[in-house]
Amino acid sequence: MQDDPVSTNPQLYSVVFENERVRVLEYRDSPGTASTPHRHPDSVMVTLSSFDRRLTAGDRQVDVSLAAGETRWLDAQTHSGENTGATETHVLFVELKEPASKRADVDHLGPQRLNST
Repeated sequence: MQDDPVSTNPQLYSVVFENERVRVLEYRDSPGTASTPHRHPDSVMVTLSSFDRRLTAGDRQVDVSLAAGETRWLDAQTHSGENTGATETHVLFVELKEPASKRADVDHLGPQRLNST
């Protein structure tokens, strides 16, 4: 995949587990680090550190501040990111290999809170 984050940003993303249903990526960066554009499928994101970052997709930008230990849903999307804070970012992404929902395009940039049950 040409826009796979492991290929576009190998210094930031690594595969820690993969099977026929999911792929788990680890992401690490330092303050000021920026990624090149890449695509995520529908994913669950688990934050292992607290961080601030700016996500950019085309002409849209969103600033995100997350605490360590949060779990968020990430709709399939293409974006780039920049660590805008003073701390390192450490995240796990559990990427789903099932086909994405039939949305024409993602209407939200960045991670979403998971619904409590």
